[in-house]
Amino acid sequence: GARAAGPCGREDGEMTALEKITAFVGGYPGADILREFQIDYTDQIFINGGALPPGLVEISRKADLMGRVAVVNQYNFGLHCAAEKAPGDGAAWLTDFREWVQNQSVQRLAPVFGDVPSQEQITAQNGVLYDAGDGERAVYVVQLCVQFVKYFQATDPWFI
Repeated sequence: GARAAGPCGREDGEMTALEKITAFVGGYPGADILREFQIDYTDQIFINGGALPPGLVEISRKADLMGRVAVVNQYNFGLHCAAEKAPGDGAAWLTDFREWVQNQSVQRLAPVFGDVPSQEQITAQNGVLYDAGDGERAVYVVQLCVQFVKYFQATDPWFI
């Protein structure tokens, strides 16, 4: 049978966007460097990482005559990784991670966030060395962007 809608219109048992992206990142073959992966936080301990909560941006909105509204949305997640400093290691990890994300998106192996899986796109971009620090650790940051279409039914088509 149909599942009951939970908070924010999600069906009971459905993962949140942050849970989906965390599970997705955990599937990356190089994710083993993220020994302690945390949500909304990362610390200075070697080999820790965190996903900052998403910012949801509405890219566009179109309505048809029947009141069906197609909204193109984008989540922006910040992925932080604290790792041991080694020349080129962080840059190599970021490059490999970006390529893995792109491949997962193209192959449709990434999580689904909207109503039209064939139009979804996940990218990893703007990867940088965020903090080199004075010691042996460095913090790297990469932005994960998820663009997807969500459909809504307007309750009063006169206001579309």
